[in-house]
Amino acid sequence: MHREFPIGLTPPDWLVRNLRAQQTPVNRPAVARAAIAMALPLLIGLAADQPAYGALASMGALSGVISDTADAYRMRLLKIAIPQLFGAIGVTLGSLVQGHGWLAVAAVTAVALASGMISTIGAVASVSGLLLLLNCVIGAGLPLPGEWWLAPLLMTGGGLLVLLLALLAWPLRSGVPERAAVGGTYRQVAELMAACGREEYDEARHAVTQSLNQSYDLILARRARHHGRSTELTRLLAQLNAITPVVEAAPAAHLGGSPMPPEIPAAVRHLAHAVETGYTGPTGLQLPAPASETARAVDHALRHAAEVVARPDVDPRGIDDRLGRPAALGIRTARALRNVTLSAASWRYGLRLALCIGIAQALVSIVPVPRSYWVALTITFVMKPDFGSVFSRALLRALGTVAGLLVAAAVLSQVPRGWWDVAVLLCLAPLIPLLTPRGYGYQTAAITPVILLLSDVLNHQGTALLLPRLLDSLMGCGIALVAGYLLWPESWHTRVGDRLADAVTDTARYVETAFGDDTEPAARARMRRRLYRDLSVIRTEFQRALTEPPPTGRRAAAWWPLVVAVERIVDATTAARVRVGHGAAPPSAAEIRQVALQLGELAEGVRESEVLVEVRTDLTGPAGSVLEPLRQEVAAARAIASPH
Repeated sequence: MHREFPIGLTPPDWLVRNLRAQQTPVNRPAVARAAIAMALPLLIGLAADQPAYGALASMGALSGVISDTADAYRMRLLKIAIPQLFGAIGVTLGSLVQGHGWLAVAAVTAVALASGMISTIGAVASVSGLLLLLNCVIGAGLPLPGEWWLAPLLMTGGGLLVLLLALLAWPLRSGVPERAAVGGTYRQVAELMAACGREEYDEARHAVTQSLNQSYDLILARRARHHGRSTELTRLLAQLNAITPVVEAAPAAHLGGSPMPPEIPAAVRHLAHAVETGYTGPTGLQLPAPASETARAVDHALRHAAEVVARPDVDPRGIDDRLGRPAALGIRTARALRNVTLSAASWRYGLRLALCIGIAQALVSIVPVPRSYWVALTITFVMKPDFGSVFSRALLRALGTVAGLLVAAAVLSQVPRGWWDVAVLLCLAPLIPLLTPRGYGYQTAAITPVILLLSDVLNHQGTALLLPRLLDSLMGCGIALVAGYLLWPESWHTRVGDRLADAVTDTARYVETAFGDDTEPAARARMRRRLYRDLSVIRTEFQRALTEPPPTGRRAAAWWPLVVAVERIVDATTAARVRVGHGAAPPSAAEIRQVALQLGELAEGVRESEVLVEVRTDLTGPAGSVLEPLRQEVAAARAIASPH
């Protein structure tokens, strides 16, 4: 039922965006793994009359459950195993300085600096940096049982138990996640073709970009280790490359203004089913006869994709990697470490995180706060750079902690300690993978009672934990907001102007090279894919900025139309290139220079402005030119005015 708010009580848009739950399918295998992996160690510990050891292993399993987000098995291996090694280092360093006052402050702060810098490398490094600092904070804040080496061994064992459970089906399902990823990309392309000429086109194109990014990352990451040896990977890469011309033809079809014949998206869905099942053979596509340049482009692209999908064997020597095959692991590692060491952004984030952690550790060394590790733990989660806005995460952390404490209060006050803890974990652990995709606040509400239960097994504080934990969380959120957000102007200004300006500059370069006879199609495809990838990241960053309060959210909302306009410029360029490739007259060099010049001026204006100002353009050209839609999109982008 729709509820109307009284006048003056309507919640602000940024708050609604923060609290809105994301709709995602339930990952039932991950839910089952979480229940088994977190309850089993505690069960074994109780059976051996060592519940504290079981609780430590369950804590390690919790970090494995948080990391268990990949679909492909090799990516699971990387995203769970490697972070566990960093977590073992973190808990070892933390336990060695536990109770040593200012030495502990200095050590945890130094780990925070390293963790923050590592986190900027990529997805696996981000989780590794998180567990490095998280476990260091736990080791420094909690007296852990046994010798110094026992806690890291037990926690790592718990995390690897999650990995073991995740890999049980690998021999039976080898290659299935990769096929599913490529098949999913085909299905997204089918939705894109169905959206041509409709209002849903922009969102469908964005979904295709994300799906292509994920599929290429997955396939190429594996191919770096299996180049020329895996027939299946070679075939999947060929199929992924084959759908690219269909994606390139979509903007031209959309600009035509008429919906596609239903046979077109149906044909792509048919190919998607063939990819997912591994079918090879006649595809039997029923395509309408093409009657225009755009229709010929779509028809040609679909028939080429069908030919590749139906082909049982593919020669790896004939397959080009549209985004480039990754370098060897050693080269990529050295390159990542060099970039982290020399990157101003990496140092800036590392220093922000270290400042917050240092303040937290120093504060709890002066002010007696029971179990004060929770303050730094809160900051560790709130300050993750790739998890969204610091402001939003601080708000959701506070709200999620309150909800989690209510659950923990019921458990700690009503459930006797001992074997009942296993039953409680069997009920609470599945909520973590179930609620995590819904949003950060939901994840916090699921994790909080689990951590408090395991902490109580270690230290037997009962309900006395609850109010101190709430105070600790509020302190951590406050420190993160002040020292990690308000003190850094880049946090509350619109931070993506430079990146958007770079994308506009790259778009100008794309326009210049798209119609050159000396440009190889593969190089043109790589440039277009990089552009769409960058624009996808910019769109995500803007959407995060929209969740922050004024002035940041208001500025992001003002700039949002320009983000969409730049995406349409790239679409219009691709559409023009496709039309030229299928019979349209190519544009003159003067037309291309004129558009590139306007885009260059737009990029400089974006780079130098805090607010958008309307700029008049004089884009003229011959009537009926293939660049006419592109000129209209560039003029529209330059005519966007700020509402301020």
